[in-house]
Amino acid sequence: MQQDTEITAEVYAAKKDVQKADALIRAYLPFIRAEASRTISKFCTEQDDAFSIAMMAFHEAILGYAQERGSFLAYAAMRIRSRLLDEQRKQMHRADAVSLEEPAGGEDDRTLADTLQETSNPIEEAETQQATREEILELAAVMQTFGVSFTDVADNAPKQERTLEACKRAIRWAGENPKLLEELLRTQKLPMSKLVKGSGVERKTLERHRKYILVMLLVQTNGYEIMRGHLRRVLRERRPLA
Repeated sequence: MQQDTEITAEVYAAKKDVQKADALIRAYLPFIRAEASRTISKFCTEQDDAFSIAMMAFHEAILGYAQERGSFLAYAAMRIRSRLLDEQRKQMHRADAVSLEEPAGGEDDRTLADTLQETSNPIEEAETQQATREEILELAAVMQTFGVSFTDVADNAPKQERTLEACKRAIRWAGENPKLLEELLRTQKLPMSKLVKGSGVERKTLERHRKYILVMLLVQTNGYEIMRGHLRRVLRERRPLA
């Protein structure tokens, strides 16, 4: 009981302090790795994509935790499992579209999987994983000061192609206007009136997807190259709903 009380106090402190959040994540890396390993049914190393996803989910758990939810570690474990299972379902969906066991198209019998293995570089992959984790922590800390999380990107993203294109038009316009991005960081508020006037997108559309637009603009403010590419890839994979 005392341990639960101590963890709860640490979590609430981490909600308001970026350095404390970072320290809490580092302190519970063994827990994060264990939960990831349990979910994917194999040992998870810090070089695995699952580890990065689990670490992101743990940080989201810090931001989303409330004492009435019960034990923080149980809540965090649930968030980690949920995130990883969602990713597994996405991977299975992609596998339906393209099988790595299909011939690569050359003169021999090599498969796409064989080709990818030949071109992969373990050292580069490890460096990319480390850089990704650092970007996640840095971006998540900035997002916390704005009161948004990575979950908001998915929950608040446009679901119809027309709306998505309208939001992307506003995001592109903002990205081409550094002064607006500077104002966003300085005031920690989305300059909605300027965004509406400059992009020509209806205010009600932007208001409906405010958190999504906010996060997409934040990744353009401080060189988040990896996260920017990841979010663009996620958007390309989205399917408009009827």
